[in-house]
Amino acid sequence: MAEEIWYEAEVIRIIDETPNTKRFWFKLHGLSDFVFKPGQFISFDLPIHEKKSKRIRSYSIASAPDGTNIFELVIVLVEDGLGTPYMWKNFIVGAKVPCRGPLGRFNLPEEIDRDICFICTGTGIAPFRSMIHHLNRHKPPYNSIYLIFGCRTQQDILYREELTELARTMPNIHYIYTCSRENPETFDGRVGYVHQVYEEIFSDKRPAHFYLCGWRNMLNEARTRLQVLGYDKSSINIEIYG
Repeated sequence: MAEEIWYEAEVIRIIDETPNTKRFWFKLHGLSDFVFKPGQFISFDLPIHEKKSKRIRSYSIASAPDGTNIFELVIVLVEDGLGTPYMWKNFIVGAKVPCRGPLGRFNLPEEIDRDICFICTGTGIAPFRSMIHHLNRHKPPYNSIYLIFGCRTQQDILYREELTELARTMPNIHYIYTCSRENPETFDGRVGYVHQVYEEIFSDKRPAHFYLCGWRNMLNEARTRLQVLGYDKSSINIEIYG
């Protein structure tokens, strides 16, 4: 078994993205270039429990590889949890935390030969933001890419202006946000859940890769609905949050 390599990650910047979500930037000490694939995650060892297995918290990287040792995470507060209340209190600029990674295989295919649909809720948008920035920077060939993001209200929409601008300037990138608790007469996005959106777009059952990340209940329902549409398990990639 390969030895676990832990680095020291230092908090260098914090932004309140929504009332209960923060964006954190970290610098990794001991590395000049943090090499990872878009879609991968890192793990922190937080001093919140005696057992190491209960101290580990993992988060998808929200930024794309850029040749530096800096990366971004977007994290939602879980008020009845242990990890995020600790972060909200202790993760200030200059704070340091043990970090391991990159980890995971939730990655884009080497060759994008069909449409791709990213389906996410909450901070599950993080790996897809990383992937889209990577595509924008390196410009490999791809077909149409759909980013379908679901949340409750428009104040919960993450990276709204940024992703809207990327969808405007990048070819064949479609960014669709849908909120379950907004008024369709006053809201500029979709009202409802992510399921209606991807079922509408892929009703023709054309070849596609689906990437799902977010709340467990959404993932389970989406996987079932996609299979009912006719897509097999090999077309559906899943990353579970919570």
